[in-house]
Amino acid sequence: MPEIDELTYLTADLPGTGGTLKQRPEDFLVDEQPLYEPCGEGEHLYLFIEKKQATTQDLIRRVAKAFRVKRSDVGYAGQKDKHAVTRQHLSIYRPGTSAEEDHECLERFKEYPYAQVIWADRHTNKLRRGHHGGNRFVIKLREVDPTAVIKAKPILERLAAEGFPNYLGEQRFGYRNNSHLLGKHLLRGEWQAFLDEMLGKPLPTESDAVQQARTAYEAGDYDLALEHMPKSLRGDRQALDALRQHKTPEKAVNMIDRTQRDFLVTAAQSAIFNAVIDRRLRDGTLSKLLPGDLAWKHDNRSCFTVDAETAELENGPDGRVASLEVSPSGPFWGPGMTQTTGDVLAAERAALEDMGMAEDDFANQRHLSTDGTRRPLRERLLDPEYSSGVDEHGPYLRLAFTLGRGAFATMVVREITKGVGR
Repeated sequence: MPEIDELTYLTADLPGTGGTLKQRPEDFLVDEQPLYEPCGEGEHLYLFIEKKQATTQDLIRRVAKAFRVKRSDVGYAGQKDKHAVTRQHLSIYRPGTSAEEDHECLERFKEYPYAQVIWADRHTNKLRRGHHGGNRFVIKLREVDPTAVIKAKPILERLAAEGFPNYLGEQRFGYRNNSHLLGKHLLRGEWQAFLDEMLGKPLPTESDAVQQARTAYEAGDYDLALEHMPKSLRGDRQALDALRQHKTPEKAVNMIDRTQRDFLVTAAQSAIFNAVIDRRLRDGTLSKLLPGDLAWKHDNRSCFTVDAETAELENGPDGRVASLEVSPSGPFWGPGMTQTTGDVLAAERAALEDMGMAEDDFANQRHLSTDGTRRPLRERLLDPEYSSGVDEHGPYLRLAFTLGRGAFATMVVREITKGVGR
């Protein structure tokens, strides 16, 4: 199973720019594009919020507290990065409340220092995952020669013309790069292995407090481990608190927030998906439909089956592959996922087996979100811009582009920098 640094580049023949990403939150701007505008009336209050140094889940907790509602009453369209300045939409279920009551809650929310409300309006439905039109990114790379824009130009042009490999970025795998392993143990019901991977194995790159907490866990001193574990590692603390109360490993794992456990499942699915892209890219079939594929239509996010005749037609000069209207799709494994056939299915199953997993693993934990789906193996990069300059923080290379929902800007930047200085 390839690590992020080992994944194949689409533009391997073009030299990278180098540079440092996210030196400052203001160097990574994300603007969520709306799928629709609120109509001005209804039971849900929509907020457009700018945040910094906070995760989307942090934001949801603070909104729920300010508006005195359950977290489940707060809807969102997509997760946004913590180490960035991001703008995104939230909805709050508030039937029967007045404008004055809404204003009072908005005033309470102003006490939260990491976010501000740009506008608020009413709408008829809750905001759901995926209910946005993509994201516009404006990124400044630092510690780079401004003349590197010459190298960025052909890379961006090729990515825009051919689509870029739709890898899931390193954010999906956590700062210890083991979220996919935790997801695997979770799905397989390997509770002790899960706890050992999550709470033990101190890394020299971690803070002294975290290393002490992990060492204490490995020594079986759960009280001391909990004392040292930072509050920011909420899931780790929940598991440790259960262990010090002599709960079983299974119960300790299930004390972790459902949202975090679901996220770990997606990390396991993501690692397998990345391996499928990597294999297709190395085989030269990322931008080609194969018999047995399920083709992804970018306009409506639906799939259709591909036989030999369809593959020949769509791969041809008048087909939709070259125009980026259609792409091969890959597996987000789960019992509800539509499967490919033939050699394509064999390759997707091989990636699953390389992860040490089987199809049945995704059906074992029914209390988790494991339905599965398809995802395009390549994505469209729209409206690219590139320039360079110098500001009060030094020289920079400025990149801007729009991506569809679920696509990772960091993986576009990886192609441009060739992974240097991330």
